[in-house]
Amino acid sequence: MNLNSVIDEVGRTKGIDRSILVETLEAAILTAARRTYGAQREIEAEYSEESGEVQLFQIITVSDDVENPYREVSVEEVREAGFEAEPGDELLFQIFYREDDKDKARVQDKRYGKLLKLDSYNSTFGRIAAQTAKQVIIQRVREAERDIIYDEYKDTIGDMVIGRVRRFEKGNIIVDLGRTDAILPRREQTPRESYRPGDRLQAMIKEVQRSSRDPQVVLTRADPMLLLKLFEQEVPEIHEGAVRIVAVAREAGVRTKVAVYSRDSDVDPVGACVGMRGSRVQAVVQELRGEKIDIVPYVEDTARFVCNAISPAEVAKVLIDESNMTMELIVPDDQLSLAIGRGGQNVRLAAQLTGWNLDIISETRLKNMMAESRAQLLEFEGITEDMVDTLFTLGYNKLEHMAHAAAPELAQIPGLNAESAERIIAAAAEILARPAPGSPEAMTEADYERKALEEIRGVGAKVAASLHDSGFISVEHIAFAEDPAKLAEAAGLGKNVKKARQILSAAEEHLKRELELDDEGFEARRAEFNAASQEATAEEAAEEADAAQEQEAPEGAEAVPADAPVEASESDDEEEA
Repeated sequence: MNLNSVIDEVGRTKGIDRSILVETLEAAILTAARRTYGAQREIEAEYSEESGEVQLFQIITVSDDVENPYREVSVEEVREAGFEAEPGDELLFQIFYREDDKDKARVQDKRYGKLLKLDSYNSTFGRIAAQTAKQVIIQRVREAERDIIYDEYKDTIGDMVIGRVRRFEKGNIIVDLGRTDAILPRREQTPRESYRPGDRLQAMIKEVQRSSRDPQVVLTRADPMLLLKLFEQEVPEIHEGAVRIVAVAREAGVRTKVAVYSRDSDVDPVGACVGMRGSRVQAVVQELRGEKIDIVPYVEDTARFVCNAISPAEVAKVLIDESNMTMELIVPDDQLSLAIGRGGQNVRLAAQLTGWNLDIISETRLKNMMAESRAQLLEFEGITEDMVDTLFTLGYNKLEHMAHAAAPELAQIPGLNAESAERIIAAAAEILARPAPGSPEAMTEADYERKALEEIRGVGAKVAASLHDSGFISVEHIAFAEDPAKLAEAAGLGKNVKKARQILSAAEEHLKRELELDDEGFEARRAEFNAASQEATAEEAAEEADAAQEQEAPEGAEAVPADAPVEASESDDEEEA
């Protein structure tokens, strides 16, 4: 069988080079031959263009010291076969393995069978050898196809492609690109999009892999660069270079901010991207299935660029900390939610777009912070209201700003000198070092007692504070309370005695669970608590009585016991006379 026509046909169909197919055939026949005649032999395969078949040859080496009888032969054996050879020479003998060459194989075995130790007439390729050759061909052809696909797509990373959805595999989408199948992994899909087999899908090539198993072409629809490619398709000014996309910040499927800049003063970058009646940007929005797109004009002034990025919210004031790449945006109270966005999305995208850390502060919150800082600073001797007002006016609105400022920097401010600057920096640092309200370091004993009351089911912070202020400072005070109406009044529940009973019951359960008490143990605990309370009450009453008696006694008089005899005074004697 002449394989030339087969090789040409496969090469045209698969797009594989003829030399690759020839090498594949040679490798397949060589593998089958080694399986049939033994791997210990040195065999070569060579494709004959003239005959259109793969020829096999066995190579033996002439040697004085024969160690491998399948690869080496002695000089005497060579001369006995009719050859003149010296040690080190190689002899090449063709192996006739095809059914059509049976007669040639018989003659070969008869003449050189002893030399080759090969019974080629009776050793034909069996089923397993044929399957092995078939597997080799299939594998080599696939590898060649993958190499072709890799070479074709390796320089197309970042290009847009259009394909058809073929199938789904574990959340990944397999896309038919015509020449090959590509994969759109789950992580590269946008949340709002869904597809069915046969749907058209446009995506960007993100990666081309040289893999033997997985799809080689990886697509993406979640990458921010996809926006740039889509705008390039819709906006001629971007394709021509008049308008440039400077940065893209994207939360795929939800919202995107695009910063654009015009190199031509006659071209409005935002207007070019929006198009007539929004036609251009709407085309991009439709391709992204409704993803919201904000087109932001880029300016070199960083503060203005940040204000553009945070739009549609309006910014009243910008404070820049260049050392930390941080900006504080002071916005009116009614613009605060707009500036932050749903779930912080607007400010998060603005920060990604500009590369700055953004802190949104409302005007009311800023005033409260300044008032609190003012009160704390004025606690320190030598710091006046004028100094604080001057610092606030110059943008030192936070204690952090003052604490981290350099003393020479503050000393240059009118009304301050080196000494007052050092004093302000030290005061701000000391205030910042104080425990934060609500932190464990700042909590008092009463705070811990109120926290313990909040562990009772149905008791919140407000009720716990009311109970604590009314003398119910522990769980036991509530659990052993005898009058629910009094408890309701102490908790600020008014006449809601039902709620007070629920709190009372919850306190009993909490105390039993914490102290591991049964009913009997609980009653014993109640008796101990009541006895201790009565004793404490008696002591308090006695102390109050003593204190009252001391207040009633005249100044300089000594306290006299109630049962001491009273001596008659001179005035009394006169009255009796």
